[in-house]
Amino acid sequence: MSGVLSRGQGAMNPLRQLSLDQLRQRTSIKWRAYPDDVLPLWVAEMDVPLAEPVARAITDAVARGDTGYTAGTAYPQALAEFARRRWGWDGLAVERTALVPDVMQGVVEVLRVVTEPGDAVVVNCPVYPPFYNFVAHAGRRIVEAPLGEDLRIDLGTLEDAFREARAGGRPAAYLLCSPHNPTGVVHTADELAAVAGLAERHGVRVVADEIHAPVVAGGTRFVPYLSVPGAENALSLMSASKGWNLAGLRGALLVAGPAAAGDLARVPVEVSASTSHLGVIAHTAAFRDGGEWLDALLIGLDDNRRLLAALLAEHLPEIRHHPGQATYLAWLDCRALGLGDDPAAVFLDRGRVALNSGPAFGTGGAGHVRLNLGTGPELITEAVRRMATAVA
Repeated sequence: MSGVLSRGQGAMNPLRQLSLDQLRQRTSIKWRAYPDDVLPLWVAEMDVPLAEPVARAITDAVARGDTGYTAGTAYPQALAEFARRRWGWDGLAVERTALVPDVMQGVVEVLRVVTEPGDAVVVNCPVYPPFYNFVAHAGRRIVEAPLGEDLRIDLGTLEDAFREARAGGRPAAYLLCSPHNPTGVVHTADELAAVAGLAERHGVRVVADEIHAPVVAGGTRFVPYLSVPGAENALSLMSASKGWNLAGLRGALLVAGPAAAGDLARVPVEVSASTSHLGVIAHTAAFRDGGEWLDALLIGLDDNRRLLAALLAEHLPEIRHHPGQATYLAWLDCRALGLGDDPAAVFLDRGRVALNSGPAFGTGGAGHVRLNLGTGPELITEAVRRMATAVA
C-alpha cells in the first residue's frame, strides 16, 4: 500500500486520543445500548475523533448553509483517485456509479434489479448479520455457503450453493463480503477470479460489499472485485464509512462493471436523491484528503491486533483466534471454554463486556464472539481481563 506512514511519523494514532470519560459522552448506539459499567466492544463504531479534513469539510458546509440536496460527481471522483493510489486500480469509471444512502440499502436496491422475490442470494457464513435481515426484508431467500476451516471461501461449497440457488433456472445473486466480516479475511486475486469464473458458469450475479476495503493490515493487498477477470457484470458497494468512522454521516457508492451499466440505470433515481448531502461531503473529504489520518489508524490497528493476540495467549489460551488481515473486528472461537452457543451472553453477564453474539452470523457462528478492536489499547486490555475473570 503506497504512502503508508512509518511508526512515529505523521498523524497521531487516532485510537489513543480519547479517554473513557470522553467516549461515554457519545450518544450513538455503541455507548448508549448498555449501562456505564459495561465496556462496549461490539457494534462497528470506532473510538476515534473525526479526521480533521472530514470535520473541516462538514463544519465549512454548515457555516455556509450548504445543507440542501446533493449533486455532482466529487464523491466518485475522490473514490476513483483513492482506488488508483491505494489499490492500483484505475477501472473505477465515474459514469458507472450511483449514490446510495448506505451500503446495505444499496445491496437491497441491486437485489431488486438482478433478482425477483423468492429468488436465492448466496452468502459465505459466518457473515455480517444484516446480510440475513436485509435479504429477507427484500423478499429473497438465503442459501448458505459456509467458509472452510481456514475461514476462506471454499470454492466447492460455493459451487454447490450456486447450483442450489439456480435450481429451476431462477435468477440468483451472490452477496460477497470483501474483506470478510467477521473473520477479517482479505480475498486474493486468484480466489476472486475463481469466484468470477464460477459465477459466470452458473449464471449467478455477484454483488460485492466492499465497505471495509480501506481498513487493511500492513503488508496485505486489497483486490477490488471489479478488477478481476470475469467480473464485468458484477456490482460493488463502497463507502468511507468504516475507514473513517462515518456511520452517522450516511453515503455510499454503487459501482457497476462495464457489462452491468444497464442494471445501474434501473436503480430508481429516488435512491440517489435520498442520500445525505452532508454525508457525501464527509465521504468525499475522507477519500480525497483523509489518507494521512487513515495511515495512522492502520498502524494503530496493527498494534491492537498484536496486543489482542498476546493478551488472549496469556489470559485465555483456550480461545482460538486468527488475527484478521482487514477490518477492525476480531473473530474469536470460544468453544473450548464450554460457554454454549452464545459466549457473548456470558461475557456480558459475568464480565460486563459487550461483544457481538456469534449465532447471529449464521452457520458456523455458534460458540464464537466478535470483538471490536477499534478502540484504545487500555480498553482492549481491560476487556480481556474481564473476559478471563468471567470464566475463571
